[in-house]
Amino acid sequence: MEITHIEHIGIAVENLDESIRYYEDVLGVKCYGVEEVADQKVRTAFFKVGDAKIELLESTDPEGPIGKYVEKKGPGMHHIAFSVKDVDGALKEAEEKGIRTIDKSSRKGAEGLSIGFLHPKSTKGVLTELCENKNK
Repeated sequence: MEITHIEHIGIAVENLDESIRYYEDVLGVKCYGVEEVADQKVRTAFFKVGDAKIELLESTDPEGPIGKYVEKKGPGMHHIAFSVKDVDGALKEAEEKGIRTIDKSSRKGAEGLSIGFLHPKSTKGVLTELCENKNK
């Protein structure tokens, strides 16, 4: 698996609009995009911070993954995402190394990225997302 950089840090929030105001007004970083990913039941907002990004995630359905996460654990750090050159190959390699994957193959994520997740029970408690930008 070849990780090139941290793609983003995902943060689960209860209210996307209020959270955007906090990041912009208090921290001074500007939101450059808001997007709904319907199949993941989430609305996202992105902020560029240096070479990495922050992704805020608000559930659009209490039964969606972010809705369930916030209900169980409250808002806060949800996942870390790494950019890889081949997400399908990276998922396969992780499985070959005994890592439990949530996704067996890549799927479409926010910002047009191909994504796949590694299960936190196999990654020392950290939900890990692998991302590939096939448009580069």
